[in-house]
Amino acid sequence: MAFLVKKYGGTSVGSVERIQHVAQSLKQARDAGDDVVVVVSAMSGETNRLVGLAREVMPAVVDVRELDVLLATGEQVTIALLCMALKELGVDARSYTGAQVRILTDKSHSKARILDIDTDRIMGDIEAGRVVVVAGFQGVDEDGDITTLGRGGSDTSAVALAAALKCDECQIFTDVDGVYTTDPRVESRARRLDRITFEEMLEMASLGSKVLQIRAVEFAGKYNVPLRVLSSFKPGDGTLITYDDEENTMEQALVSGIAFARDEAQITVTGVADCPGTAYAILGPISDLNIEVDMIIQNVGADGMTDFTFTVHRDEYQRVIDYLKSNNEVLGAATISGDDRIAKLSIVGVGMRSHAGIASRMFKSLADAGINLRLITTSEIKISVVIDEKYIELGVRALHEEFGLAGEDVVES
Repeated sequence: MAFLVKKYGGTSVGSVERIQHVAQSLKQARDAGDDVVVVVSAMSGETNRLVGLAREVMPAVVDVRELDVLLATGEQVTIALLCMALKELGVDARSYTGAQVRILTDKSHSKARILDIDTDRIMGDIEAGRVVVVAGFQGVDEDGDITTLGRGGSDTSAVALAAALKCDECQIFTDVDGVYTTDPRVESRARRLDRITFEEMLEMASLGSKVLQIRAVEFAGKYNVPLRVLSSFKPGDGTLITYDDEENTMEQALVSGIAFARDEAQITVTGVADCPGTAYAILGPISDLNIEVDMIIQNVGADGMTDFTFTVHRDEYQRVIDYLKSNNEVLGAATISGDDRIAKLSIVGVGMRSHAGIASRMFKSLADAGINLRLITTSEIKISVVIDEKYIELGVRALHEEFGLAGEDVVES
């Protein structure tokens, strides 16, 4: 017997048949004696459909408050259908929107952050033997306005509920059966990990792994919520994400996984003054535009001048280039150039902390594959490099082989 939060993503509830399958699974959990709170996303494709409708009505700038009201309806459909399916199986269930539960957020429409959760209604239903079904991705601010948490926000809803309810585990059901050493679509020998640390999962999520939303992993780590990734369509134990203990750390593999992101762009500003304030003059206004900068490299100055290179998301590339060129009278740069056909490739593992030579092995493996490195950054548990996008799959396979991450069985791609 356990107290669980189970979250089902859009593909898991993408049709009436799949919703009925989820209901059967939840009935089995209740029959086994588990107390269950369920968090669901909108049915797959529904959020995109709703965004499309909004764009038809307001093609230029969509009102974010009204967009949140619109998008929150997607999850409302799912919670009602799932409760109906549960009741058809004889399982007492009750649905709640984020506002009904009162998942209190700040006022940042489309990217709100959770501030507090009122658990009284949920606990009352749990004590009455009901399955509680909560709409993910949404909440309400102190003025009563509906807010949404951003893409993938249902993961964050689930983890936040698990933390507030002090659940034994938060289970994320998706279309993959766990966290893999890398994307099986790129490396067919990728292996499912039985467990991984919050640190490693956070790095992999931030570096391109799409299994979990970054904010959900941050939340789980902050409140020490054991997090498990499982498949809705394939039985198994999935991957447990938790804090590592001393015994597991001693046995930890040097490298746990290979992450990559194709949607990167590199920008280089050459011939700027090598003096205090130059970095801020370049990056400060970019931050004010709400554009996130990732890797940053400043070359050693010569003759009072230096070069500055950084990366941004590919979608922001042209916007940043245009801004820098239009303000070059202030910067005084010799050239402003870039490349939006690059990718970031990373190795991640807490075992790297206590072992030397990991970077040299990575660089040699990529060199042997004929891959040139443009930028390099490191931390205690990751090493990231920027390479030409066309070499990303070759690089993933080379590093996967170098660090012995392949499983015994080939994963079907």
